[in-house]
Amino acid sequence: MSSSNSVTTPYSPAQLGTQILIAWSGSNPATGSETAFLLTYSLGDGPEGPEVGERAMHTALERSGLRVGGETLDASELPNLPVKLLIQAGQVVLTLPHFKAQYTVPAEWLAVARSAGVVHGMFATRPWPAAVPGQPVGEDLLRSFVADPDVVGTSAHCLLPVRSLG
Repeated sequence: MSSSNSVTTPYSPAQLGTQILIAWSGSNPATGSETAFLLTYSLGDGPEGPEVGERAMHTALERSGLRVGGETLDASELPNLPVKLLIQAGQVVLTLPHFKAQYTVPAEWLAVARSAGVVHGMFATRPWPAAVPGQPVGEDLLRSFVADPDVVGTSAHCLLPVRSLG
């Protein structure tokens, strides 16, 4: 049996490249219930290339307490997990030690997230250069990425409680 040493592997945040958020809602194949999903991924455009970026993302996620390729964590059961989600004024703010982003989400996503009280975060280590900022991501393209067994198996998954100010 071997153990991962990625937690001690050095990396530079620049190696991660451009990091992106995409939100969508729909039926969760695992539960059958309506779920708000939030995907984070890199374009793979870091200065040392996509392979180095993928390894750096793996290290960054594990240092954040997430399990790449493992079970879905429930952040409500892990109060010290430094992965936080905040919803305010139609936007979501996702914070990790290596990443903080604010993203305007669709009204239907907000309704599902608030109703469920939780968002399924998927943190991909695999770069996705096809989904660039400013270009629409169609349902088929999104589905082909997030349902790809190689992408799913090399991602970290975490249920994030919905928090808001006030």
